[in-house]
Amino acid sequence: MVAGLRKSSGTPADLLVVGLGNPGEQYATTRHNAGFWVVNELVRRHHGRLRRGRREFSESDVLIVNGLRIAVAVPTTFYNRTGQAVQALLKVHRLDDLSRLLIVHDELDLPVGVCRLKFGGGFAGNNGLKSVNSHLRTSDFSRLRLGVDKPTEGTQSGADYVLRRPARAEQPILEQVVATACDAVEYLAATDIETAMNRFNQR
Repeated sequence: MVAGLRKSSGTPADLLVVGLGNPGEQYATTRHNAGFWVVNELVRRHHGRLRRGRREFSESDVLIVNGLRIAVAVPTTFYNRTGQAVQALLKVHRLDDLSRLLIVHDELDLPVGVCRLKFGGGFAGNNGLKSVNSHLRTSDFSRLRLGVDKPTEGTQSGADYVLRRPARAEQPILEQVVATACDAVEYLAATDIETAMNRFNQR
C-alpha cells in the first residue's frame, strides 16, 4: 500500500484511470490535454458523468464496463501538480496495487497516432509524471502514452508546443488514437499490464 494512505469504505475500483491535462477551456484542445481526451471519451462511451469531488482535487466517476469498476478522473489541479489528485484518488477508490493505476498522458517521443502502454520507468521530462512520483514515492505505476510528436527543431520549445492545438490535419488521426486508447483501457481492466502491453504495443 502507498505510504500515508488509508483505504476508505466502499467497493474498490478494478482500475483507476487518471488523464493528465490542465483545467479550463483555454487548454481543452491543446496537446497537453491528451489524457483528458481519453477520459472524456471513456465517460461518453459508457454514459457516465464527471463530478467534482470535495477533497480529491479532481472530477471523477466510476464506470461499470463488462461488470468491472473503472474509476476515471481528471485533476482540477494544473498538470505539474497532478500527484496531489492521484494520491487522494487512490484513497477514495481503495487502490493499493499501483499496476492498476493508469496515468494517461501526451508523449513527445511518439508520433501522432501512436499510443503505447508502459509500466514504471523514467519521466522524459514530463512534470505531471514527476509530480505523481513525488507524491507516491514510486514510479511503479502504469502509463498510457499518446503520441503528439515533437516540434520541428529550432521552432519552439516542447513546453510551448504541447500548449498549442494540433494541426487540423492531425485531428482525424487523434480521434482514432483516442478511441484505440479507450479500447486499451477497457482491455487492461479485464487483464493485466503485461497482457495489455503485448496486445496493444504491437500495433
